Amino acid sequence: MDNKRVWEAIRPYLLILPAMAGIILFVIYPVIYLVYLSLYKYNLLNKDKSQFVGLSNYKQILSREDFYITVSNTFIYTIGVVGFTMLISLIIAVWLNKKGSLNSIVQAGIFTPHIISIVSIALVWMWMMEPSHGLLNFILKAVGFPPSQWLQSSGTAMMSVMIVSIWHNVGYFALIILAALQSIPPSIYEAAALDNASKFKVFYKITLPLISPQLFFILIIMTIGSFKVFDTVRIMTGGGPNNATTTLVYYIYKFRTTNIGYASAAGVILMILIAILTVVYFRLLSKKIHYQ
Repeated sequence: MDNKRVWEAIRPYLLILPAMAGIILFVIYPVIYLVYLSLYKYNLLNKDKSQFVGLSNYKQILSREDFYITVSNTFIYTIGVVGFTMLISLIIAVWLNKKGSLNSIVQAGIFTPHIISIVSIALVWMWMMEPSHGLLNFILKAVGFPPSQWLQSSGTAMMSVMIVSIWHNVGYFALIILAALQSIPPSIYEAAALDNASKFKVFYKITLPLISPQLFFILIIMTIGSFKVFDTVRIMTGGGPNNATTTLVYYIYKFRTTNIGYASAAGVILMILIAILTVVYFRLLSKKIHYQ
């Protein structure tokens, strides 16, 4: 009898042990080690020459102008990509929610970019944005607009990277919103129709609140993903021109071999920024989310 009680007591812990082991090994330990490295002037080739410097790496980061430019670029990228992706995805989802014979084809078409390698996508867009013979400038000239430098100008490079990221993600999130729209009971709309509610009022008062959990989920994961953007920047611009597209993760990448401690400190700051934003989102928006 005692053995049975012991087994019942330890069984829940044994069931979650594999998952907890994975979290400890791949999440908690790397975070602790990252903080540890950030306190050292770390020599990757000779660990014996590594020395403890305390908060010196953090002080150095916070005193450098290029770091604040990088943080500003990251926020601009995040606000632009998250805002436009959510807006375009919502518009596409509302359009696809209307029954049509081409809906399944359109859904497959808009989802395709999400499953294609970002390397391939970036290379294709780089060709399209080529100033002298790119497709985009050809279209601009055809409709009477002046050509753009796209990736070659510090004024348009960030916008160009944002366009690629939005195009890559919009189909995936549109389908998530579409699934949320299709889960709304038709009886709610029928009741609104009996009250002669306008389409705008129905959308604002009924549709948006009922899909708010999905929109909140998209907002969180897109913000985190945008703060961690690397591959698009690395392939298309290399952080240039004049650091116009250098984001936090690419900034960390640049110091990966020359100063591991400095890069680790920047990684800790990135982690703190993401944590603060997530807490702010939950504080400001979680009470406004309507769960059925």
